[in-house]
Amino acid sequence: KLGDLNGFSKYFTLQKELSVLVLKVYQYAALTSDLDKKNTENSARVQKMAFLLSKLNQVTAFESPELLSIGKEKIDNFINKDETIEEYRFSIDKLFRNQEHVLDSKSESLLANFSQLTGQGSEVYTALSIADKVDKEVTLTDGSSIIITSGNYRSLLADSNSAEDRKIIFEAVFSQYKEHKNAYSQIYNTILQRDISLMKSRKYSSSLESYLFGNNIPLEVYYNLVEVAKANTDPIKRYYKIRKEYLGLEKHHTYDRFMNLESGKTKFTYQQGKDMFFKSIEKYSKEFQDKAKSALEDGYVDVYEKDGKQTGAYSWGALNEHPYILLNFDDTLNSVFTLAHEAGHSMHSLFSAESQPVATQNYTIFVAEIASTFNEHNLLDYIIENADATREDKIQLLQQSIDDIMGTFYRQTLFAAYELKAHELAEQGVPITHESLSEIMVDLYKEFYDIDITLESGKEYVWAYIPNLFYNTFYVYQYSTSFAASLKLYEMVKEDPKNIEKHIGLLKSGGNDYPVQQVMKAGVDLTTKETFLAVVNRLNTLLDELEVALKE
Repeated sequence: KLGDLNGFSKYFTLQKELSVLVLKVYQYAALTSDLDKKNTENSARVQKMAFLLSKLNQVTAFESPELLSIGKEKIDNFINKDETIEEYRFSIDKLFRNQEHVLDSKSESLLANFSQLTGQGSEVYTALSIADKVDKEVTLTDGSSIIITSGNYRSLLADSNSAEDRKIIFEAVFSQYKEHKNAYSQIYNTILQRDISLMKSRKYSSSLESYLFGNNIPLEVYYNLVEVAKANTDPIKRYYKIRKEYLGLEKHHTYDRFMNLESGKTKFTYQQGKDMFFKSIEKYSKEFQDKAKSALEDGYVDVYEKDGKQTGAYSWGALNEHPYILLNFDDTLNSVFTLAHEAGHSMHSLFSAESQPVATQNYTIFVAEIASTFNEHNLLDYIIENADATREDKIQLLQQSIDDIMGTFYRQTLFAAYELKAHELAEQGVPITHESLSEIMVDLYKEFYDIDITLESGKEYVWAYIPNLFYNTFYVYQYSTSFAASLKLYEMVKEDPKNIEKHIGLLKSGGNDYPVQQVMKAGVDLTTKETFLAVVNRLNTLLDELEVALKE
C-alpha cells in the first residue's frame, strides 16, 4: 500500500504516533527495572516490551524492501506533495544509500524473526554481572570489614593509603570476572558471532563497516583514532612515572590510578554539585543555562546508589519526552563531573526535541558524547579559574583533567582497539576463549601503559568488566572522537564566547544529518588526525603544569 500517496502518508503518520508511544512505554519499563535489577516483575516488563518491539520489527519488515522497489524519485514526489511527512526525507535518503545492504522482503522478515535473540548476549551479561552478582565482604589490614560494591570501590581505592588494602579491594571487584571467565568469554563470543552473521547476511566487508556504514562514518575515522593513540603513548607513560615517583610507590598498578596525588578529600552534596555546575555556565546564553536547569529538574534524576540499582550513570530521553538521568552519586568531585556529563546528554535531548520533528529527534551516539564532555571541559576550567585554589586544589584539578583525557580518550581507544581485534579474529575463524580475549587485552595494556596486567589477579579479564563491549558494539570509540570534537568546540568557545551558538546549533540538529557532517558544520573535522593530535598536545601541556605544581 506504500505505492500511492494516500497509503504512504497514512503509514508514516501511524509510524510516528506508534514510535512515540512504544518508546515511552519501553522507557518506563526499563527505567523502573534499572532502579532494582533484582525485582523480577520489573524485569518481566522489559522482556514483554522487548517481545512487542520484536513483533513490531517482524510486521514492519516489509517496509524497506517495498520502499526500495517503489524508487526514490516517486517517494520524493510523495514527500514534496505532503509536508506532514517531510521529516522522513532524511531517513529515506539513508535507506537508499544503504540499498545494497537491504535484503528482499522475505529475507528481511526472516532476520526480523531473530531480532529478539540478537540481544540475548547482553541480557545474559546483565543477569550474570548485576542480577546474580553477590558483593564481596573483605577484611582490611586494620581488621575492619567492608562490603565492596561497583559503586564504592573507586572511592575506597582513592582513599586508601595501604597498598595491601588496595590490592584486596581490587581483587574483590575483579574476582567476579576471573571466577566466571569461561561464561563471560562465551557470552562475548555470542555477540561476536551475532555481528558476523549480520555482517554476512547484509553483505558488509567487516563487522566494523556494518556498524559505521549506516551513519556514513568513514572507516578512516576509527583507524586514525587508534593509530594516533597508539603512536602517542609517551604522555601516558610519563604520567604514570610522575605518579609513581610522587606517591612513592614501588610499582604503579592499574588500580592505583584512582589515588589522588594530593589528599584533598572535599565532599560535595548533590545540591552543591548542581550549584557548581550552574555557576560554571553563567557566562553562556540564557537559553543554554535554562536547558541545564531543566535537565536537572527535581523528579528527573535518581541520585544515589541502592541495592540492585543499575551501576554507572546515564541519561535517557524518549521522543517528545523530558529525559531522565540515573546517577550513583557518592559525594566526590568525580560525581560532580558525572552530574555535569549526564546533564549535557539531557540538554542535548531537550534541544533536539525542541527543534526537531519526531523523525529526526534521535541523535547518533557519535555526537552524543560531545554535549556531555563539553560540560566537563567547562566545569574543570571554571573550578581552576574561580575557586580559591590552594596548591593541593590545583594539583587535584590538574589530575582530574589529565585523568579525564586518560580515561575518555586513551582508555576508551584501547577498548576500541580491543573490540576491533576481537572481531577481526572471530571473522578469521580464530576460536574465541577467555585466553584469546585476555591475550588481546594483555598486549594492549603493554603497548599503551607499559604494564603487565597478568601480575594483577583478575585484571586480564577487564574485557568482561566493560559493559559497553557487551551492550553496544563499536560504541566506545565514540567517547574518544566526541572528546576530541568537544575539546575543539570548547577551545573555539573560549576564544570567542559567541561560538556557544555553534555548539547549541549542533545540539539542536538532533539527527537531521550524518554525524561527521553535523560536527563539521560546527567547525570540527574528524576525518583528519590533527583533531586527535590536539588532545595529545593538551595532555602534554597539562603534564607540564602538573610537574610545576608538584614542585611548588
